[in-house]
Amino acid sequence: MDIPVIDDPVGAFVPHGRFTLAGAATGALAGLRFAAKDLFDVAGHPTGAGNPDWLRSHAHPTRHHPVVAQLLQAGATLVGKTITDELAYSIHGDNHHYGTPVNSAAPGRVPGGSSSGSAAAVAARLCDFALGTDTGGSTRVPASYCGVWGLRTTFGLLSCKAMAPLCPDFDTVTWLAHDAGIFERVGRVLLPQTGGVQLRRALLPFDALELADPEFHPAIHQVYDALRMLMPGEHMRLGGEEGALENWRRAYISASAYDAWQTHGHWISTTQPRFGAAVQARWDMARDTSAETAHAARREQDLVRHRVRSLLGPDGVAVIPSAASVAPLCTASAGEIDQVRARTFRLTCVAGLAGLPQVSMPFATPTGLPIGVSLLGPAGSDLALIGLATRIWRALQADAR
Repeated sequence: MDIPVIDDPVGAFVPHGRFTLAGAATGALAGLRFAAKDLFDVAGHPTGAGNPDWLRSHAHPTRHHPVVAQLLQAGATLVGKTITDELAYSIHGDNHHYGTPVNSAAPGRVPGGSSSGSAAAVAARLCDFALGTDTGGSTRVPASYCGVWGLRTTFGLLSCKAMAPLCPDFDTVTWLAHDAGIFERVGRVLLPQTGGVQLRRALLPFDALELADPEFHPAIHQVYDALRMLMPGEHMRLGGEEGALENWRRAYISASAYDAWQTHGHWISTTQPRFGAAVQARWDMARDTSAETAHAARREQDLVRHRVRSLLGPDGVAVIPSAASVAPLCTASAGEIDQVRARTFRLTCVAGLAGLPQVSMPFATPTGLPIGVSLLGPAGSDLALIGLATRIWRALQADAR
């Protein structure tokens, strides 16, 4: 049976990604449609990584990414490939070559990146869920901006083979969904079972809370209070001393930039691809990041990893903002964007440096703009964390009615 190419009124799909692949006739995800960020290999179709020069200089893949294959085998139908910020090196959501997908949940505002097209497609209900990646916030931020479910998986839990990398030492495979039930169904297919994980302590890090705009605070306290109905709670600081989260952000930026240049520097130097100005500036910074700077950042990462994992232990869950602000306006100045980016990275770098899972739940400000509230959990607790997040979210939605 021929499956029609879907209509795309929000500009979420790349021109070379307009195709469909039917999933198995039966399976846990039968009847669902998904899209894949244009970093994932799909056999017989090009992987563009958000840049026409990458598209031109790389051969078409001959095999599916393992997660794509797993989803097709579970019955989900792939409906195309979505826009990503160039080589996934941004959390803003625009693309110099393919444009900015429309954030239908917050018109006139950016969708967030680098999983911009995936978030936009899910928010517009063009598909049931979409694959993304998260290195420094590339799923958690667009999930927050577009009002959908998203997560960063535990580092190394899902394969990053057969996809275009950004920073192999930080990249994770993720997905976004507009429905809590679908989000959890996908998790049950892709993630290992975590029946032995018991999340029994709720943590509210007030240094993380202070980084987000005040519009986030009521929803964060709602989630924390709901958790406290199930388990003991504790107010604490993630970073310990004043300014620690800014130091962590700088460590993440240096370590990831060096990793990115080691991964792509040769291709960039020989191909000389055309990048948008903001992405080009990041590659220039990555090129100039020394091994000594990266080594110092790695030492800081080791300390962060030990601290955060020790605070959570095997059973703790922290409630934190998914981003620092609502989605910026598409007309925001470069200075405004950089300021929001820096604040948001102080939040998103925590899971990245510590290699931990983080689930973003969709909420809204009093004026109706999307925001995300996250649960950060122990390594490997991904499925249990999703289960706890969906349970809490549903209870709060029922109370609101």
